[in-house]
Amino acid sequence: MIRKVYIDTSVVGGCFDEEFELWTKLFFESVIEGRFKIAISELLQTELVNAPDEVKHFLATIPNEQKIIAAYNEEARILANRYLEANIVGKTSLTDCRHIATASVNEIDILTSWNFKHIVNLDKIHLYNGVNLQNGYRTIEIRTPRELLTYEDS
Repeated sequence: MIRKVYIDTSVVGGCFDEEFELWTKLFFESVIEGRFKIAISELLQTELVNAPDEVKHFLATIPNEQKIIAAYNEEARILANRYLEANIVGKTSLTDCRHIATASVNEIDILTSWNFKHIVNLDKIHLYNGVNLQNGYRTIEIRTPRELLTYEDS
């Protein structure tokens, strides 16, 4: 089964970051090989506008058949605000909440990120999923690209 994986901006940037480059490039190789489809939102596209050129244009190297669009809509906006109301993170992390909410309302299997403070954080993952369940959404797996490869390769 090909799994749908929502990517945030840190994953695209991870291709050009010495700390995350190896695992990020291996993740995108597995996408190109057809093991995953990446979900891209307008939130990601908006954030990439101000990124360095190599980051900005990276997604164009991924075949279109391996991409799906995850819509950021009113439903996702409301869910993101519920994360804030639950004090999972502060208001300055609204964009992170929007990414998680977008993945959740679009029923994406996994969200992947290198953001350990606000997204890939066990305590926060439990809280995000608690809000999801309280609002009629399923839980979402939140992992780093490295964890996805380890899981898939084991």
